[in-house]
Amino acid sequence: MYGMIGKITARPGQRAALIALLLDGSADMPGCLSYIVAEDAADADAIWVTEAWDSEASHKASLALPQVKAAIGAAMPLIAGFDTAATTRPVGGKGL
Repeated sequence: MYGMIGKITARPGQRAALIALLLDGSADMPGCLSYIVAEDAADADAIWVTEAWDSEASHKASLALPQVKAAIGAAMPLIAGFDTAATTRPVGGKGL
């Protein structure tokens, strides 16, 4: 498996709109086992995205999907920056 965890900081007041775009663009991604978008409890502008994929190739292929490309394009103006990021190797757990 292949995983990623990343923190995205939205422009002030844009977190809800950014979350909506991320969730809308994540539907029907072949190989995606889990895609979780969460609000940071301590930072009103921060979002954490946790992903689990059957392979790195599936993740890379998802970036070419029309809905993912559209979501990325719409989301970029709402993003102030990318912070912490890590590539992981999921080994199991509830939901996988």
